[in-house]
Amino acid sequence: MSHPSITFAHAITRQPAKSIVDGLRAVDVGAPDFDGMMRAHDAYVAALRSTGADVRVLGPLEAFPDAQFVEDTALCLPQGAILMHPGAPSRVGEVQEMAPHLANIYTDMRSITGGGRIEGGDILVTGREILVGLSDRTNTAGVAELEQIANEWGHRVRTVITPPGVLHFKTDCSLMDPETILSTQQLDASGCFDGYRVLHVPRGEEAAANAIRFNDLVIMADGFPRTAEMLDREGFNVVQIDNTDCAKLDGGMSCLSLRF
Repeated sequence: MSHPSITFAHAITRQPAKSIVDGLRAVDVGAPDFDGMMRAHDAYVAALRSTGADVRVLGPLEAFPDAQFVEDTALCLPQGAILMHPGAPSRVGEVQEMAPHLANIYTDMRSITGGGRIEGGDILVTGREILVGLSDRTNTAGVAELEQIANEWGHRVRTVITPPGVLHFKTDCSLMDPETILSTQQLDASGCFDGYRVLHVPRGEEAAANAIRFNDLVIMADGFPRTAEMLDREGFNVVQIDNTDCAKLDGGMSCLSLRF
């Protein structure tokens, strides 16, 4: 199956910095291990490259402990790129660090420049629309700015609600194919995926909901065997990556790359 929502020729990632110990986290469950995160990042890049995609690996940014989570800096669409305005003040500078790299790729690049706040982790592009979850990091003004740009490019934007206590909309969901969504039961119960085919992650494995469909692979966090088995039964080609250290910073598979 080929569709812009799951088919990619390129990706951008960024190596973790040793300053990751200072990264943001909702709950402190211990500092991430730099060497462990580097090994996992290398495995992640290798999985992306195994599909034939060109993957650019940017160098670490010590001044920005969360900069390896590049997805929050931009939304990449076939028509152009939209630079985000993160809701976390310490992450705003990451966008300007990413901008020159996207400018080398896209001739049309826009920015969220008003009072809006929005992060890529709250944006799910499906086969028919762009879903944007309101959260502590994304507000209505940010969604309105995004919608204006996306509408010009022929995309429909629909605002949905991220459940309380969930950092980003995509913390609890991911796209498996243009019409199939992997979701926690909590998020799906809101009705935001009505009309889609929804696969529920088993109870107790909610953290597995953040995955990515990248060409012929579904890349998901290791340690969730029932979710992996379910996806395998559904016919998906699953690759599991150690997410132990990224999870300590509320990070997951989608956070680690920009895909286009």
